[in-house]
Amino acid sequence: MRAMKTRIKMFIKETIPIYCVKSRWLSALYYFLFDKSFARENQAVLAGRVKHVKEAKEIKANYFLLVRNTHRLEKGLLMRPRRSVFGKDYIQETIDSFEGVFKSQAAGRANLQLKWFTDVLSEYFALSGTEDAFIQKQRERFFNITKSSAVQANHEENAPKSVPYLRLEADRSDISYDQFFRLCRQRRSVRWFLDKPVPRDLIDKAVLAANQAPSACNRQPFEFRIFDDQGMVAEGVKLPMGTKGYGHSIPVFVVLVGNLDAYFDERDRHVIYIDASLASMSFMLALETMGLSSCAINWPDIENRERKMDKFLKLSPHQRALMCLGVGYPDPEGLVAHSEKRPIDLIRRYN
Repeated sequence: MRAMKTRIKMFIKETIPIYCVKSRWLSALYYFLFDKSFARENQAVLAGRVKHVKEAKEIKANYFLLVRNTHRLEKGLLMRPRRSVFGKDYIQETIDSFEGVFKSQAAGRANLQLKWFTDVLSEYFALSGTEDAFIQKQRERFFNITKSSAVQANHEENAPKSVPYLRLEADRSDISYDQFFRLCRQRRSVRWFLDKPVPRDLIDKAVLAANQAPSACNRQPFEFRIFDDQGMVAEGVKLPMGTKGYGHSIPVFVVLVGNLDAYFDERDRHVIYIDASLASMSFMLALETMGLSSCAINWPDIENRERKMDKFLKLSPHQRALMCLGVGYPDPEGLVAHSEKRPIDLIRRYN
């Protein structure tokens, strides 16, 4: 009986895919019938889309939509040549969410992103569609909203506008390529850390550096969940695979979480992984500049581990754990893997 079950499993895993791979429909049928590997992702993507649409259409206070559309307006402002009318097809939904966001509790806090929304929209209405009745109607709505004290509180007197600008030579970093390459080589996955508390202000500095990483339409669909309570760290490091033998040495455990409600369409379902990867690399390099080190820990898409991580992080259906990191002061007596990288000819191709 056991041998029969084994043969059936191997037939499903190895033989059936040979035929199903010949078409998308058969491939989808295979995963529907025999393999639930994508079931969690499907539900999370759908949950994110439903939440995004509800906040945009019903609540009319979608922060991610407002970020995306503000960035779209920025791109219109910096185009050469700039069109006399642009953004007309999405300006109403932008003002809808702008109004909703500023009516929310977040509106009263000093927030540079709220200032960015206001400044870009002000610039847009000053330069686009000045003769267009529909755009002018949205302009009136916008300026009525900005009369509120909540918006004015987010503007410092004489502060530079948060609008597209010219990059100046004086603003360039003086870090050379050789220095940067040395930092990249210095960063290695560290698995042995000192038993020494890590100041939260240093971690926050690294997060601020990560916050400058590029992100599709500036949506930044990720969160850094950081644990420095030793009981929670001990629980967390057991969740991913690959920490056996050194997990007890990790003083700070970090999980990057992706928010799929940042997107209105399935076409963007993988952006959470791309944007979080860009941010995490900046995070790890920033740690190195402050005497800290890290170990990037893969997060396996295995259902029983996903359920445990969901419970540990208290995730919503539209959220997914993306990767984990161990952070701390490196033990100078702990070895790191040499891990020679692939030669450039194998990872680079021109044209």
